[in-house]
Amino acid sequence: MLLTNTVLIVSAMLFASHSTEQVDPPAFSENYAVNVEMWWWRMPFVDRIHAAADAGFTKIEFWPWQGKDIEEIATVCKERGIEVAQFTAWGFVPGMNNPKTHSKFVEEIKKSCKIAKQLNCKRMTVVGGNDIPNMSQKEMHQNIIDALKLVKPIVEEEGIMLILEPMNIRVDHKGHCLYGSEDAVRICREVDSPMIKLNWDLYHMHISEGDLCGRLRDGIDQVGYIQVADHPGRHEPGTGEIYYPRVYEELKSLGYTGPIGLECSPVATEDEAIQRLRKDMYYSAE
Repeated sequence: MLLTNTVLIVSAMLFASHSTEQVDPPAFSENYAVNVEMWWWRMPFVDRIHAAADAGFTKIEFWPWQGKDIEEIATVCKERGIEVAQFTAWGFVPGMNNPKTHSKFVEEIKKSCKIAKQLNCKRMTVVGGNDIPNMSQKEMHQNIIDALKLVKPIVEEEGIMLILEPMNIRVDHKGHCLYGSEDAVRICREVDSPMIKLNWDLYHMHISEGDLCGRLRDGIDQVGYIQVADHPGRHEPGTGEIYYPRVYEELKSLGYTGPIGLECSPVATEDEAIQRLRKDMYYSAE
């Protein structure tokens, strides 16, 4: 009788360990950094941080810091346990693809490093710039390299990573000088710094070149940050043609453990977007 009971207990334990019952993921992926310029955008800016925390996010990202109340943002993020994953330090116009802007670029990066320290933020996005009349793409790209080399010692000393973001010129940023991964990877490799990498926006890369997993394998050494959105529409993953589960699988196999920036607009409401991400597009680097 004792032997029979033991067999039954062991059998029950084995059945439980192989159960196909679905286990709910944590409240929300700690890897996601929600873009509070595109989510809850009708709210005052600081209220969006509260909304992100209430929804279960632990990270946010936003666009330029200029014009925002940085002290208030820092206070609210600390109170709510929110990390600022990245913000924009240098935008489209004037571009760093123009050597006339380089001295201003250097000064702006110095200021932005101070803001990053205030926010306890580890990354800042920079953008190459829009096309300049009568200047070749090769010249513009060299000017970007030159600009990044000027600030290389600054960001290395401060320990703040600059992440250069290539765009797409078919849908969102016609006339931009840097698109797709090939030129962007080449630029970062020439600059050669652990603190100057790429903001690898998979939405832009999908539109510009496709082959998302193959391109990631080719350039993973220069990836500093990942952003996602689906296409068409630039809405949350799971609403378009990109099969993000496969891309996430590739990121894990390549060893990426950093944040995933949700730089996308919810196709309907924020609550519905969150439910879609929880159900179908959950991401964890573990």
